[in-house]
Amino acid sequence: MKVIQITVDEALLKTMDRDPEVKRDGRSALIRRAVAAYLKTRRKKQITEAYRRGYASGTDELEGWSAEGAWPEP
Repeated sequence: MKVIQITVDEALLKTMDRDPEVKRDGRSALIRRAVAAYLKTRRKKQITEAYRRGYASGTDELEGWSAEGAWPEP
């Protein structure tokens, strides 16, 4: 792991320090988990947005293929 330095508002730091998870695991562990959760959520949003843009383009990727295949007779 790499040591970094961050600036945190004093009120937020006091609130963090009162949290049982911070008391048990430490500030760094809480911040690592929070950043990991943020990045995971952000990635999901990016993927969702990419799907939304792709399907909103109005093009049907299967267009023109209906005549290429034949369904068997029942």
